[in-house]
Amino acid sequence: MTRSHRQTLGVWLVFFGLVIFGGLRYDNFLGSYNIASFLNYNAMFIAISIGMCFVIMTGGIDLSVGSVAAFASVIAAYLSPYGLEVALPGGILAGMAFGAINAFFITVMRIPPFIATLATMLGAKGGSLVISGAQTISIDWSSNFTLLGLGKAFGVLPWTIVVVLILVLFTWVLLECMPLGRKVLAVGDNEQAATLMGLNVNRVKVFVYLLSGGCAGLAGVFLASGFGAGQPLEGVGWELSAIAGVVVGGTLLTGGSGSITATVGGALLLGLIFNVLNFENGLGSISLSAYWQMVIRGGFLLGVILVQAHLVKKHALNKRSLT
Repeated sequence: MTRSHRQTLGVWLVFFGLVIFGGLRYDNFLGSYNIASFLNYNAMFIAISIGMCFVIMTGGIDLSVGSVAAFASVIAAYLSPYGLEVALPGGILAGMAFGAINAFFITVMRIPPFIATLATMLGAKGGSLVISGAQTISIDWSSNFTLLGLGKAFGVLPWTIVVVLILVLFTWVLLECMPLGRKVLAVGDNEQAATLMGLNVNRVKVFVYLLSGGCAGLAGVFLASGFGAGQPLEGVGWELSAIAGVVVGGTLLTGGSGSITATVGGALLLGLIFNVLNFENGLGSISLSAYWQMVIRGGFLLGVILVQAHLVKKHALNKRSLT
């Protein structure tokens, strides 16, 4: 069993262990309402985590996903009178536009991803505030746009989860079965070696940033459709949630490895931790405000990164001893 497979198995074992704990401790934890609400809300974070996973696998970073999602939610809200058929692709394309800007800065202008995506984050946030007048933009409730965020497929699964499952399947096949997936990992493992092998490194980077932007745009559409409005002030800290989900799933921040299924598990595990904390608040055992969730998320991310740093150092020492 490879390290990636062990990490995937470990994440999902912890996830289902926490589900069992919650089901035994809290009333209605495994009720249909809580499950549907949990999946519906975390569909946004699964989407942006998948895009972030591809970026990090190349050794890059995308700090703009939260602001891009907020921008896309405003665009989708404005397009909602034309129906889901227009608003959904419109929001995704808005996200991909920012992904294209990131790719241009990184591949053509040679700006480091951290700086490039930080600038795009500020630009997307400012753009969403300008076009919305710093106000939430109500969607058109008479159109079918709310079907995506509030409806259920066959009366069972939220449509957001159905769409995310399609995204997961597509990206898993792309990473595990297609040459492009191997190119993404090769670029992250050693960009210079990938160039010497004849790989078009810039083309790979353009793809992953377009994918990340598109996933953020999809999350923005989920946000507008599920909450009934485009929200320019949303998305704060979403990039940290995405990075945390990816890192918890075992993807190294140095690039060159990654797993879609582990990333999905990592994103769901983080969401489940906060879901459990909310139920614990309800019992009165603890009293944590929503602001404490940011502290917990940051501490959790720091702990995982420290573990990763140890594993990377150990892996480098093993390679050195073999040579």
